[in-house]
Amino acid sequence: MPRFPECWESCGSCAAGPVFILELSIQVGDWVERDETILTLETGKVALDIPSPFSGRVVEIHVAAGDEVDEGAPLATLATD
Repeated sequence: MPRFPECWESCGSCAAGPVFILELSIQVGDWVERDETILTLETGKVALDIPSPFSGRVVEIHVAAGDEVDEGAPLATLATD
């Protein structure tokens, strides 16, 4: 899980309440490119598209739609070779 935007620390308005997975855009076996959206988070105030930090094949998904997630939590495992 990427670091939450800096503005959440100063304002906190968007981050009020739990952060959960709204939608997964990947499945095991999919090839994703760097910066391709892999899932969408919902904060209760905003929906955030989360991009892949690397290109690679999805070998494991650690979350499901509806799961609450914390900063730093693993989302998916990619094989980059």
